[in-house]
Amino acid sequence: MSHNSLRRNALRCSLLVAPLAVGLTACGGGGNPLAATPHDAAAKVAFGSAAGGKADPSKPLQVTIKKDGSRITDVTATDAAGRYVRGELGSDGLSWHSTGALAAGAHYTVRVSTEDSDGRPGRKTLGFDTTPADAGLHVAFGPDAGTYGVGQPITAELSVPVKDPAARAAVEGNLKVSSAPQVAPGSWYWVDDRTLHYRPSTYWPADAKIDVTSTLNGVRVQDGLYGGADKSLELHTGDRVEALTDAGTHQMTFKRNGKVVRTLPVTTGKPGFSTRNGVKVVLGKEQFVRMQSESIGIAAGSSDSYDLPVYWATRVTWSGEYVHAAPWSEGSQGYANVSHGCTGMSMDNAHWFFDNVRQGDIVEVTHSLGDTMTPFDNGFGDWNLSWAQWKKGSALGAAGQSAATQNTATTANSSSPARLRPQAL
Repeated sequence: MSHNSLRRNALRCSLLVAPLAVGLTACGGGGNPLAATPHDAAAKVAFGSAAGGKADPSKPLQVTIKKDGSRITDVTATDAAGRYVRGELGSDGLSWHSTGALAAGAHYTVRVSTEDSDGRPGRKTLGFDTTPADAGLHVAFGPDAGTYGVGQPITAELSVPVKDPAARAAVEGNLKVSSAPQVAPGSWYWVDDRTLHYRPSTYWPADAKIDVTSTLNGVRVQDGLYGGADKSLELHTGDRVEALTDAGTHQMTFKRNGKVVRTLPVTTGKPGFSTRNGVKVVLGKEQFVRMQSESIGIAAGSSDSYDLPVYWATRVTWSGEYVHAAPWSEGSQGYANVSHGCTGMSMDNAHWFFDNVRQGDIVEVTHSLGDTMTPFDNGFGDWNLSWAQWKKGSALGAAGQSAATQNTATTANSSSPARLRPQAL
């Protein structure tokens, strides 16, 4: 056999491609054969391991070639979803290793370009699978699919808590929100270890389509924790509806798409029961509610106690603040604040309001003696944080404030509707 023939046979067994922790056999049976091109520096290379060909995703991927005059010119590694694995080629062309994490339970295709000592190019393609994750992180987006007002935040409820800052950044970076038409920059906010909210810097546009997806499937979040496959969410917004209540003038200005539709006389909370100031979001509507003072800590039989049937009730907090019909206070509506914290109006006006708002619409109160609506523990007070404050809740810092159009709980609300729901009247 000639020297050149010996040299070519040696080259056929010289290229190794696999995660570092997986056992390899070159030119052996089984595994995944490489597709060869003419004059390739390694015409027949196989992948094999004691674990059935599956690689540990926590270990880096490595490609090496023997020192016989051949060199690696390029390596690309992609999973079935087309995601690239970052990597570095050695300056001598004898090795390449991944610098980005592999996904768990994924199939990878590795394409290796080579050049022999005579400058003849070659290309090899290897396929291998990574072992599935021992534990999965899942995310449930909210609210349910449907049409909402322009103030509706998006929620993401995680199946397990995530506390580590780097792990939070990995999660947040794989939760994508896009909208048509495009909106101002938006960002996720970590409400707690398992709950995130997303909102733009200003309200959503009217008549928008919003898509929410997770690309966490197979992504390493932290040691032993990988993302799982989860359902995407599509939402729509309706008109821009804003109900602006001035507790000082006892009037509500109802606006649709920036135009005043109607001005309604109202009464809000009296001293000691003042209505919360700030922006609230409609949580739901109930045609009939029985409101009892004991639910907000007022003793039965006291001067402030009540037990009344209430109609056309639009809820804005979980603690029991509504916009509702209050026929017993019509003489004070437009003149004085006499309620126990709710916004009261006539039966006809409350019915009209009920029919003209939907979940996610904006209800804002100003000039009340009450405290400001809290951001997260009593409904959706998200808009009471300034954009600068909101951005501080992102695990990605400046990078977290992606535009809502970028590919950057239970479902309806991060505050569960199953909690006690008192009524304020």
